[in-house]
Amino acid sequence: MIAAILSLTFLGAALGIILGVANRFLQVEGNPLVDELASAMPGSNCGQCGFAGCAAAAAAIAEGTASPACCPPGGKALAIVIGLKLGITVDLSALSDDGPKIATVAEELCIGCCRCSKVCPTDAILGAARQIHNVLREACTGCRNCIDSCPTEALLMQPVPVTLQHWIMPKPLAA
Repeated sequence: MIAAILSLTFLGAALGIILGVANRFLQVEGNPLVDELASAMPGSNCGQCGFAGCAAAAAAIAEGTASPACCPPGGKALAIVIGLKLGITVDLSALSDDGPKIATVAEELCIGCCRCSKVCPTDAILGAARQIHNVLREACTGCRNCIDSCPTEALLMQPVPVTLQHWIMPKPLAA
């Protein structure tokens, strides 16, 4: 019994050291620009940009095959940030941005079919079968996947409500 415990302990320690050394010497370096662009994106991997996720969209933007304004949930603010990081000017005339929006549930229309919660990439929708659903404001990224899947049109996109934590004092008008 003690021999089995000692042999498994030795084997685990030896394999752990081998994996640590292999990780140190065989590590693949990524493109730091792609990592920087991906960290600026919402990270919901909603697919509205036409790519598999935010990392794939960041790689395409860094290569120059995608526009910096390709992320609808990021809006104009993200396009400006990406343009500044890349040192290019971004044409924002075709991009309509009404500010950040999140999904809300019209309780009188929700039938509790759970279709919306299955397609939400951030698990922002709470609810059970045949129960009224609700959206977590902090988790919703505004990707609109739930809107397209709702059969009763109980989900609507509303502007993010202003709370004490999100309120910003408007700048005074110039005289």
